[in-house]
Amino acid sequence: MAEKNLYQKQGIKLNYYEIKNELQPLVLIHAQGVDAASFKNVWKHLSKKYHIYSIDCYGHGESLHDAKQYNIEDIGRAIICFMEDIVGKKAYLLGHSSGGLIAAYIASHTELCSCLILEDPPFFSSQGERRKNTFHYVDLSTICHNFINQSVHKDFVLYYFSNQYVWNLFPEQSREKVQQKMIFMAEKYRRKHPGKNLKVMFWPKAALSAFQGMNNYDPLFGEAFFNDSFHNGIRHEDILKNIKCKTIFMKARSEVNEDGILMAALSEKDLEKITELVKDFHIIRFDCGHGIHMENPKKFTECLVHLIDMGN
Repeated sequence: MAEKNLYQKQGIKLNYYEIKNELQPLVLIHAQGVDAASFKNVWKHLSKKYHIYSIDCYGHGESLHDAKQYNIEDIGRAIICFMEDIVGKKAYLLGHSSGGLIAAYIASHTELCSCLILEDPPFFSSQGERRKNTFHYVDLSTICHNFINQSVHKDFVLYYFSNQYVWNLFPEQSREKVQQKMIFMAEKYRRKHPGKNLKVMFWPKAALSAFQGMNNYDPLFGEAFFNDSFHNGIRHEDILKNIKCKTIFMKARSEVNEDGILMAALSEKDLEKITELVKDFHIIRFDCGHGIHMENPKKFTECLVHLIDMGN
């Protein structure tokens, strides 16, 4: 059973879940838009081999909501303090998506990470002008930007569901009808269960995983990716070349759609560039979408169990 706790120190506020034991610490950092509980489906299995710490990033869950600190440095430094004070020894560090960017920052700035596991983070693709041709930018980032610049709609979860880019993937002849029907069901569910994670009948389970914790997500976090302030001027190259520990990269499928939008976290060329920058680097490929631990939890956990059984 995971225990819910709060870490506070000199302006730092991090909500986290812990499964205690005497095993190797594993710190989990979630993706943007969800929260620490997005790893809940793998906690139990991983706790047989690891002491689990699953953290809410700033702007998510019950951690600090302060837009001035929605950047890789402030979040990274907060988690470094957490690892020093709460974990207390070297840990395996896993970050999913934007959480992978944060995890890499931590590994490049401390000796606290004995093994870095990157679950499909958007290196290079989410920074600078390139970010504008990615699924994340045309989807969550732009929707966040539009939401905070309007005053009619108050429910961000429903606003996101209604405006997500995925509607463009439906057949044009049936798109409007399906969209209206699905939005109607989403509105009905939100009225009845305003505090619960969104559920919509017939909507794919993997797609609904994106709404895990979105009730407590601050759209200003997405704005930081929209205007590129999240990176605080730090280049991904400079983060990656300073990583000294063993690094495992979990790579999901990549594809570019007919509009030239990268429908993935990063491209194969991006991955090649990371390979050149990180010395002790290993790639594990998954034939699934971006949410690897949600879409393929069996292989995901097997990889982590193998890592610890092999002593890295």
